Amino acid sequence: MFNSNKKQEATNNLPSSGALNSLVQGTTVEGTIRTESDIRVDGTIKGDLTCTAKLIIGPTGFVEGKVKCVNAIIEGRFEGVLHVEDLLNVREAANVVGDINCGKLMVATGAIFNVSCDMGKTGTIKKSANQMVADSIK
Repeated sequence: MFNSNKKQEATNNLPSSGALNSLVQGTTVEGTIRTESDIRVDGTIKGDLTCTAKLIIGPTGFVEGKVKCVNAIIEGRFEGVLHVEDLLNVREAANVVGDINCGKLMVATGAIFNVSCDMGKTGTIKKSANQMVADSIK
């Protein structure tokens, strides 16, 4: 009864499970960003991004730098080093260039995917995008 306000204050400081940070088209951010909630980028980020949730790079979004996240959906452009703990989903309009490390990977037909990629949580094998396409055709 007496401590109910303290509990209320503590809970308000926690990120909401439905929270979404959004960087709109026309906005550029340079530097280091850390977030515990999902983040959607329709503008530009140049620097380091650490996200303990999902990263969404929208069709007009561009991220250049080092990124660590749990899941990622890329519809726009990415250049740099990307570490995705679980699923990386590269959509058909995406343009991805750099070094990728992910648990699982989905690349849609039409996407530009010029990367070196390490996949899986146990033993990783470095493959070029062309080798991955050739392997998927077999």
